[in-house]
Amino acid sequence: MDTIAAIATPIGSGAIGVVRISGPMALDIAARVFDPDPRELPSNTARHGRLVAPDAQDELDDAVITVFRAPASYTGEDVVEISCHGGLSTVKAALQAVLDAGARLANPGEFTQRAFLAGKIDLAQAEAVNDLIRARTDDARKVALRQLEGELSARVAAINSRVLGAIAAIEAAIDFPDDVAEPDFEWLQSEIAAARKDVDALAASFGRGRIYREGLRVVITGRVNVGKSSLLNALLRHARAIVTPIPGTTRDLIEESLEIEGIPIVAIDTAGLRETDDPVESIGVELTRRSIDSADVVCLVIDAAQGLHDEDRALIEQMSGRPVVLVANKVDLAAPYSPSAAEGVGGRSFESDLPTVLTSALTGEGIEELECKIAGIAGATGAGSEGALVSNVRHQQALKSASESLACALETLAAGAPIDLLSGDLSAARNALGLVTGETATEDLLDRIFAEFCIGK
Repeated sequence: MDTIAAIATPIGSGAIGVVRISGPMALDIAARVFDPDPRELPSNTARHGRLVAPDAQDELDDAVITVFRAPASYTGEDVVEISCHGGLSTVKAALQAVLDAGARLANPGEFTQRAFLAGKIDLAQAEAVNDLIRARTDDARKVALRQLEGELSARVAAINSRVLGAIAAIEAAIDFPDDVAEPDFEWLQSEIAAARKDVDALAASFGRGRIYREGLRVVITGRVNVGKSSLLNALLRHARAIVTPIPGTTRDLIEESLEIEGIPIVAIDTAGLRETDDPVESIGVELTRRSIDSADVVCLVIDAAQGLHDEDRALIEQMSGRPVVLVANKVDLAAPYSPSAAEGVGGRSFESDLPTVLTSALTGEGIEELECKIAGIAGATGAGSEGALVSNVRHQQALKSASESLACALETLAAGAPIDLLSGDLSAARNALGLVTGETATEDLLDRIFAEFCIGK
């Protein structure tokens, strides 16, 4: 296997930049670009010295080199990390020196892929590395860290072990019919049913896990000029969307990330919903309708001073069955008003069964209450980051496939079919479970997964 190298720190200006090298020639390559010779260093040792060009020996930087010898390294290979000053020019020069000395530029995720192939981590743990890098909140970090530590893998392995026990009992009876009796019907039924129950429980955590991995999609929608963009700015605590008194100012989707009570949020400001002959605005309205379809939470904004319009009621009807918060905005323009949403504003009530919040995007009034409502809906649909969570749609699909195969096995058992057919259903379930940890993953699948990683990890 060839030796790879890449910049392992973000590109830009910083105190330190790191170039990582991994492979059988890592130490020899490092010796060509670093003085003193690092090949004599014990594993897990750092040394200060000079970073030099491999041929001309021109000094490039004052640096520190760290050696991790196989197999006690991240990739299971010899690994060398060169820590130089973090200026863009310096880090690029360090990488170029390493490449000139014989290394190949690493592909995205290739270091972690080598760690997986070396058996240092399984596939679920490898994917958690990427999730950990991309985590936007502390709770999201905790979810990814538990997966990296093997919590999800352990749950899958326990289920897999139960299924394997049933397969072993069946195949022993098939291979040695004179010596081994067929497994007890009730025992088989109990083992398969228990395995399916555990699979379904794990798959059910996807609603919670996906929120921490991808963020809760909160779509801010409503009629034109009710203060949707102002509400986005208020949630962000800074001006992001353009706000004017002209109806139809927002014509495209504006997405911004924020955090509410540890939950990563993707807040989406949308074009106002109305009939229009403007072709550009029409596209924006269509994008709004699509975003509503994919939303986890919809903030339906109305003008508090005007109360509910027929158009508002029509929108409420269209969103039946979706998690919706009715946001009565612009209460600062509708004095006097009651602090109770049920009593309305300026004598106008909001006759709706939806949770309702009175806000003023201009003054900030009611914004914290709105955040609590959003967090509450997130709690109902999947808050709580404790325990093993399935956050990856690939894992959820694999678990769903395993559950379907186990259901087929139970049906086969109940029908009194030959037990060799039962073995096929159980083997299919094991193959699906193996996709989570990588035991049955194909090369194409691995390439697709690791291509999503950053270069250098």
